Amino acid sequence: MSSASRSVRAIAVCGAAVLAMAGCSSDTGAGGAQSSDTYTWWDPYPQHKKSSEWAERVAKCGDKAGVTIKRTAYDTTALTNQALLAAQEGTSPDLMLLDNPAVSTLADTGMLTTMKEFGLGTSGIDKNLLAAGVVDGKKYGIPVGANTLALYYNKDVLDAAGVDPASVKDWDSLTAALKKVTGAGKKGITFAGIGTEEGSFQFLPWFWGAGADLHDLDSPEAADALKLWTDWRKRGYAPESVINNSQNTTWEEFLTGKFAFAVNGTWQVDSAAKAKFDTGVLQIPGKDGGVAPTPTGGEFITAPVQKDTGRYDVTKKIVKCMTTPEGMVETAKTFAYYIPPTKATQDQLLKEKPRLKPWVKAVRTAKGRTSDNLGTDYPKISEPLWTAVQKALSKSKSPEGALKEAQSTAKDKVG
Repeated sequence: MSSASRSVRAIAVCGAAVLAMAGCSSDTGAGGAQSSDTYTWWDPYPQHKKSSEWAERVAKCGDKAGVTIKRTAYDTTALTNQALLAAQEGTSPDLMLLDNPAVSTLADTGMLTTMKEFGLGTSGIDKNLLAAGVVDGKKYGIPVGANTLALYYNKDVLDAAGVDPASVKDWDSLTAALKKVTGAGKKGITFAGIGTEEGSFQFLPWFWGAGADLHDLDSPEAADALKLWTDWRKRGYAPESVINNSQNTTWEEFLTGKFAFAVNGTWQVDSAAKAKFDTGVLQIPGKDGGVAPTPTGGEFITAPVQKDTGRYDVTKKIVKCMTTPEGMVETAKTFAYYIPPTKATQDQLLKEKPRLKPWVKAVRTAKGRTSDNLGTDYPKISEPLWTAVQKALSKSKSPEGALKEAQSTAKDKVG
């Protein structure tokens, strides 16, 4: 275990902005002195109130460890900012669930323990999911579950256009399907090209599916991916709205029943089942076939550094409770859209929820956004990337020109 005096490196945070953040649930207050029988827990689920199954699940793990868990929930951005502030003030919670790209950011400050320091093994976790929490070979948390992207399709629209979903195996066959659908008077595909992290998140399967690398944003492969999106827009296979679409608005478009395909995530499983038309799920294809890597979403359970290292024994019990095979499956069922992070637990979940099979397959081939040892460099690359997507979709720059500018910007930021 690292020393209690382990320093937290300088953190560039706008204090006023952090203090002004909203979105905290009413379950508990944040910060404050920690007592020996109360352990603090922060997570990014303000939608899950004190009476929710999730809150009860967290509380039960405290009961098993012989303590009370004081849970505070923030939205994702507020949680990261609050964590950085708490690190500066020495008021970090005992446990935090972090959106996976935030793990490297907080690990870089020195505020998180490694799992090796904490005495917890990670050998059974799928490597592609664990990678988002690895910085310089050190593991800073355990994924409690993952979600990712795939192609939802409207079976009624495809049937009317004479398109067999099984025929979609690469970019050419997908584009051919879009041509048939729009020729039959329906709409092709909708996706989120918004100028935020959601835009990068949705573009990455096509970027990676072309063989592109985030270290080289202006490669020919990257240009192929962006040309695919801009060509779809030019031909009318994708609507003008994609440039402003969030993942939520994309889904709202799909639920109108007019679109053949929508790029969206595991979290829409229940909504798709309730749609007024038959839906299905396809893996996003790579340019020349196969399954494109899709970015992983989901949270890691982490243990911040504490001045009182005597607290770690109980914290470890709580972490173990949350990450047993049974615990991982229970988390997946509690949220309905999480896929557990080990093959054994994925197989167990499929016995109870076989309709999640396409999503288990998608998660098994997914990739962390901070993988390839990008760590804290990822946000410096992601913003220029989504900016390039915006410029290309708006026709203010060619795909090649937009990506060349993005690479220059990213290089300046990363150094």
